[in-house]
Amino acid sequence: MAHRVTTIDALGPGVFRKLRHELGVTAFGVNAIVLPPGTEWFNHFHHRQDELYFVHAGTARFEVGGESFELGPGGAVHVETTTPRRFWNAGDDDLVLLAIGGRDGYVERDGEMVDPADVERRKRFSAGDLDMIRRRDPGRGSGS
Repeated sequence: MAHRVTTIDALGPGVFRKLRHELGVTAFGVNAIVLPPGTEWFNHFHHRQDELYFVHAGTARFEVGGESFELGPGGAVHVETTTPRRFWNAGDDDLVLLAIGGRDGYVERDGEMVDPADVERRKRFSAGDLDMIRRRDPGRGSGS
């Protein structure tokens, strides 16, 4: 088939929604990330792939390579491989991001946590414990 169509909602509930699988994309990785208010994604980096984050809805606060900034709908940031990055929902509504990653085509999952304690948090999140992505320090990085 030359194309496939879906919606983020059609992928079901949850934070991490795998668009690549649903759409049959093989050239790069692409996922939707839906973060409820008061939640954050893990501080991580990748060994081989760059990532582009596109804000579809809501307000995202990012820390990338020591810099902090905010993006709203339509905002995007490119993060090169090995650069630590983290982001959180800085608003009162769901944050909906598209995360697109690759390097000369699709790269298998190669993310790694910056903080070793996040390895266990990520496992617990993957097992369904949403408390693992609740903001631990809501004031950190919220102003600059």
